[in-house]
Amino acid sequence: MKLERWGWYSLLVNILLACLHGLIAWMSGSLAVFAELVHNLIDLLGAVAVLVGIRLAARKSRAFPYGLYKIESLVALGLAGLVLLTAYEIARDALFAPPGDVQAQPWMFVLLILTTAVPLVFSRFELRAGLAAQSPALVADAREYRVHAFTTGLAIIGLASQWLGMPLDRIAAGLIVVAVLKTAWDLLADAMRVLLDASIEADTLAAIREVIEADPMVTQVNWLTGRNAGRYRFVETGLCLRATSREKVENALQRIEGAVRETVPRIERLVAQLEPATSTEIRFALPVVGVDGPLSEHFGEAPYFVILALHRDDHSLVERRVITNPYRTLERGKGIRVAEWLVSQKVDVVMSREILHGRGPAYVFRDAGVDLKVIETDDIDAAISLPSTNPGEG
Repeated sequence: MKLERWGWYSLLVNILLACLHGLIAWMSGSLAVFAELVHNLIDLLGAVAVLVGIRLAARKSRAFPYGLYKIESLVALGLAGLVLLTAYEIARDALFAPPGDVQAQPWMFVLLILTTAVPLVFSRFELRAGLAAQSPALVADAREYRVHAFTTGLAIIGLASQWLGMPLDRIAAGLIVVAVLKTAWDLLADAMRVLLDASIEADTLAAIREVIEADPMVTQVNWLTGRNAGRYRFVETGLCLRATSREKVENALQRIEGAVRETVPRIERLVAQLEPATSTEIRFALPVVGVDGPLSEHFGEAPYFVILALHRDDHSLVERRVITNPYRTLERGKGIRVAEWLVSQKVDVVMSREILHGRGPAYVFRDAGVDLKVIETDDIDAAISLPSTNPGEG
């Protein structure tokens, strides 16, 4: 798995940085370098948590049908608590501990410069991979490495100040503690959102709703909800389909799920619940010559289409719109394009004076569950007052 491979790369980089910073902190006695070591260890444990989460995410059972996604969040929660405690100890030493003897040697600066360059170079490639895979985890990890470059720079300043006789080691350690506290807060906030089943972000839900409503079979989306589970998302929706057979329903649901997964990353499961239509209206589409009629003898070449929304009970008018046919001037395939366009307008019935049965537009309407009726009159009111159409005709 490509994402898991990058997780291993990140783990190895963190081990390298932690070893080098541990060596320098032990030999120099620098509190700033020690604080950066703690920063590395946090990311190292975080990388382990990510790998554990990736491994366990696919392990589903009858007892755990949704997988073990929350283990990663539980680990992150414990890690955040450990980080807060460690940050407190470093801050206390920086403020109140008696001054210590800090040794600065040239080789230490060489290693610190190396530990600044490595995260910068690695973050560039990891960020590129994260953006290509649409992985927020990789993107966040790459950006965290850039923070490491900054905090390691503070450690270099703290150590160099001792060499120059201007002891700033504790001040540098305090600034690194601020970065460590931010990391701890991010870990804590993300873990609690998952453990408390926080909702998916509003803009993400809006994008999912837009994709679902764009499907030609969908007449309305009654409700939509979702929750985060680590890096994965679970989505549930209640919708109404314009379908006349079980096969069409299954095809529509598969098409909707595929479109949602393609648009929004990290969708682990999408559950669609079919519900009866609650709309009290029925929408008609009729090709017309002018905004007030009469009905056109042609379908694809009609200058306008009138969209009428009527009450299902008494056929009283709710809304009347006249829309210019955007595909009238096409040389080929205009009928199919017009049919697809009308389906996107969520019409229920299309009336046409031109016989379309056995042709492309009729198949488009049939697949979308839109009724098609051939009429002889050129009067809009007379056409609407005709007997009800037969579902699936065409």
